[in-house]
Amino acid sequence: MQYQGVLTKMQTEINDPIQYYLVFESDFIHMNQLLDKKVRIEFVGYQCLACGENKKIFRQGYCYDDFYNQPQVGDWVMRPELSTAHLGIEDRDLEFEKKAQLQPHIVYLANSSNVKVGVTRKSQVPTRWIDQGAHEAIEIVEVPNRYLAGITEVALKEKVADKTNWRTMLKNEITDEDLISFKNKLKDFIPNEVKEYFVENGKETQLRFPVLQYPNTVKSLNLEKTPEYSGVLKGIKGQYLIFEDNTVFNVRNNEGYVVSLTIT
Repeated sequence: MQYQGVLTKMQTEINDPIQYYLVFESDFIHMNQLLDKKVRIEFVGYQCLACGENKKIFRQGYCYDDFYNQPQVGDWVMRPELSTAHLGIEDRDLEFEKKAQLQPHIVYLANSSNVKVGVTRKSQVPTRWIDQGAHEAIEIVEVPNRYLAGITEVALKEKVADKTNWRTMLKNEITDEDLISFKNKLKDFIPNEVKEYFVENGKETQLRFPVLQYPNTVKSLNLEKTPEYSGVLKGIKGQYLIFEDNTVFNVRNNEGYVVSLTIT
């Protein structure tokens, strides 16, 4: 079987284990069915997710120009505390920013390599946790806009990490934590204007990933340095494909790359 298309992050479905789908313009690939099969990945070119042109991808699937122009990659995306739509202040496109920022957001704890704090739109729960490779997660607060989520994250990351060690996550060197207790210890550090949104009775969400074999060491596949690669797929975790020879491929980090996939 052979497929060709532009990489975007894999779509997921919560199940036991998580179900993964790679979506191309004319193909829909159920990635769980490829476990234990040989997969050949060939780099074909670029296609910017905004302009659609064959221009070198700069970041997050966009060419240089679009990365600095498109509203969906404004600074407030990575730093929610910079959100200004609630004040009616435009960054790049106020209407887009109102739709994205003025909706319920969750500040959460997720445990993938360690317990970390993060922010996501409520509509992206549990997708965000799956994408991070978290095996357990819990909501801390549910707020009405992105700004309030952002200032909460800033306050809490003085007490808990806000980064994931992706190598540890992929090697499955993880420890289960009591996230309810962890959350309750953070309650006093939530900003005063957010305390009313604390989620009192939340439960942990447990997630299991389709992995047959975890890598002992981690070798990251870079398509520009290695434009052709073949390996036996042994697992999927977060947005990573894990191969038998310890090679891992981050699908999300390669958004906007045109690839050919051959399955044998």
